[in-house]
Amino acid sequence: MLAVADRALALNPSFARGWHVSGLLRMWAGEFDRAIEHVQTSLRLSPRVRAGWAQSVMGGAHFFAHRFDQAAAELRLAVQEEPSFVPAYRMLAACYAQMGRLAEATRVAQLIQERGGILVPRIIPYRAPDHRELFLSGLRLAVG
Repeated sequence: MLAVADRALALNPSFARGWHVSGLLRMWAGEFDRAIEHVQTSLRLSPRVRAGWAQSVMGGAHFFAHRFDQAAAELRLAVQEEPSFVPAYRMLAACYAQMGRLAEATRVAQLIQERGGILVPRIIPYRAPDHRELFLSGLRLAVG
Protein backbone atom coordinates (compact mmCIF):
# COMPACT_ATOMS: atom_id res chain seq x y z
CA MET A 1 0.00 0.00 0.00
CA LEU A 2 2.90 2.34 0.64
CA ALA A 3 4.05 1.93 -2.95
CA VAL A 4 0.57 2.80 -4.20
CA ALA A 5 0.47 5.89 -1.99
CA ASP A 6 3.93 6.94 -3.18
CA ARG A 7 2.85 6.50 -6.80
CA ALA A 8 -0.31 8.55 -6.26
CA LEU A 9 1.70 11.36 -4.68
CA ALA A 10 4.29 11.25 -7.49
CA LEU A 11 1.46 11.63 -10.00
CA ASN A 12 -0.30 14.36 -8.03
CA PRO A 13 1.82 16.00 -5.32
CA SER A 14 -1.06 18.36 -4.48
CA PHE A 15 -3.37 15.49 -3.44
CA ALA A 16 -4.02 16.42 0.18
CA ARG A 17 -6.04 13.29 1.00
CA GLY A 18 -3.24 11.17 -0.50
CA TRP A 19 -0.73 12.77 1.87
CA HIS A 20 -3.03 12.05 4.78
CA VAL A 21 -3.50 8.39 3.80
CA SER A 22 0.23 8.05 3.25
CA GLY A 23 0.84 9.42 6.75
CA LEU A 24 -1.60 6.93 8.24
CA LEU A 25 -0.01 4.02 6.38
CA ARG A 26 3.44 5.12 7.46
CA MET A 27 2.35 5.31 11.09
CA TRP A 28 1.03 1.75 10.83
CA ALA A 29 4.32 0.70 9.22
CA GLY A 30 6.45 2.30 11.95
CA GLU A 31 7.75 5.29 9.94
CA PHE A 32 6.71 7.78 12.59
CA ASP A 33 8.55 10.96 11.64
CA ARG A 34 7.67 10.50 8.00
CA ALA A 35 4.04 9.89 8.97
CA ILE A 36 3.96 13.25 10.78
CA GLU A 37 5.58 15.01 7.81
CA HIS A 38 3.03 13.55 5.39
CA VAL A 39 0.05 14.47 7.56
CA GLN A 40 1.41 17.99 8.05
CA THR A 41 1.74 18.28 4.27
CA SER A 42 -1.90 17.22 3.89
CA LEU A 43 -2.95 19.97 6.31
CA ARG A 44 -0.90 22.59 4.46
CA LEU A 45 -2.50 21.57 1.17
CA SER A 46 -6.01 21.59 2.62
CA PRO A 47 -6.03 24.13 5.47
CA ARG A 48 -9.82 24.23 5.80
CA VAL A 49 -10.22 20.53 6.50
CA ARG A 50 -11.12 19.55 10.05
CA ALA A 51 -7.83 18.51 11.60
CA GLY A 52 -8.99 15.90 14.12
CA TRP A 53 -8.12 12.84 12.08
CA ALA A 54 -4.75 14.32 11.14
CA GLN A 55 -3.99 15.13 14.76
CA SER A 56 -4.95 11.58 15.67
CA VAL A 57 -2.37 10.21 13.22
CA MET A 58 0.30 12.61 14.45
CA GLY A 59 -0.54 11.74 18.04
CA GLY A 60 -0.29 8.04 17.24
CA ALA A 61 3.08 8.55 15.56
CA HIS A 62 4.41 10.40 18.60
CA PHE A 63 2.97 7.71 20.88
CA PHE A 64 4.74 4.87 19.09
CA ALA A 65 7.96 6.90 19.03
CA HIS A 66 7.62 7.12 22.86
CA ARG A 67 7.13 10.89 22.73
CA PHE A 68 4.16 10.61 25.06
CA ASP A 69 3.86 14.29 26.01
CA GLN A 70 3.64 15.32 22.35
CA ALA A 71 1.29 12.43 21.67
CA ALA A 72 -1.08 13.41 24.46
CA ALA A 73 -1.17 17.03 23.28
CA GLU A 74 -2.04 16.02 19.70
CA LEU A 75 -4.57 13.43 20.84
CA ARG A 76 -6.34 15.89 23.14
CA LEU A 77 -6.72 18.23 20.16
CA ALA A 78 -7.93 15.32 18.02
CA VAL A 79 -10.74 14.40 20.41
CA GLN A 80 -11.76 18.05 20.75
CA GLU A 81 -11.95 18.40 16.96
CA GLU A 82 -13.59 15.00 16.31
CA PRO A 83 -15.39 13.99 19.53
CA SER A 84 -16.97 10.91 17.93
CA PHE A 85 -13.70 9.43 16.59
CA VAL A 86 -13.12 6.51 18.98
CA PRO A 87 -9.60 5.58 17.74
CA ALA A 88 -8.25 8.90 19.02
CA TYR A 89 -9.74 8.21 22.45
CA ARG A 90 -8.22 4.71 22.48
CA MET A 91 -4.79 6.07 21.68
CA LEU A 92 -5.20 8.81 24.30
CA ALA A 93 -6.16 6.24 26.96
CA ALA A 94 -3.14 4.09 26.06
CA CYS A 95 -0.89 7.15 26.04
CA TYR A 96 -2.02 8.34 29.46
CA ALA A 97 -1.52 4.82 30.81
CA GLN A 98 2.01 4.59 29.41
CA MET A 99 2.75 7.96 31.02
CA GLY A 100 1.63 6.60 34.39
CA ARG A 101 -1.42 8.88 34.41
CA LEU A 102 -3.73 5.96 35.21
CA ALA A 103 -6.67 7.96 36.56
CA GLU A 104 -6.86 9.93 33.30
CA ALA A 105 -6.40 6.76 31.25
CA THR A 106 -9.24 5.08 33.14
CA ARG A 107 -11.47 8.14 32.68
CA VAL A 108 -10.91 8.12 28.90
CA ALA A 109 -11.50 4.35 28.74
CA GLN A 110 -14.76 4.75 30.66
CA LEU A 111 -15.82 7.55 28.32
CA ILE A 112 -15.34 5.24 25.33
CA GLN A 113 -17.44 2.54 26.94
CA GLU A 114 -20.16 4.97 28.09
CA ARG A 115 -20.54 6.16 24.51
CA GLY A 116 -20.98 2.59 23.33
CA GLY A 117 -17.53 2.35 21.75
CA ILE A 118 -15.34 -0.71 21.78
CA LEU A 119 -12.25 -0.17 23.90
CA VAL A 120 -10.04 -2.86 22.35
CA PRO A 121 -10.50 -3.11 18.59
CA ARG A 122 -10.59 -6.51 16.91
CA ILE A 123 -8.15 -5.40 14.22
CA ILE A 124 -4.85 -3.82 15.23
CA PRO A 125 -3.16 -2.35 12.13
CA TYR A 126 0.28 -1.74 13.62
CA ARG A 127 2.84 -3.89 11.85
CA ALA A 128 5.49 -4.34 14.52
CA PRO A 129 4.69 -6.58 17.50
CA ASP A 130 6.27 -4.13 19.96
CA HIS A 131 4.02 -1.32 18.66
CA ARG A 132 0.94 -3.51 19.06
CA GLU A 133 2.05 -4.45 22.56
CA LEU A 134 2.71 -0.81 23.55
CA PHE A 135 -0.83 0.09 22.46
CA LEU A 136 -2.55 -2.96 23.96
CA SER A 137 -0.63 -2.83 27.24
CA GLY A 138 -1.66 0.80 27.57
CA LEU A 139 -5.31 -0.15 27.09
CA ARG A 140 -4.95 -2.98 29.62
CA LEU A 141 -3.53 -0.53 32.15
CA ALA A 142 -6.35 1.90 31.43
CA VAL A 143 -9.02 -0.60 32.42
CA GLY A 144 -7.17 -1.79 35.50
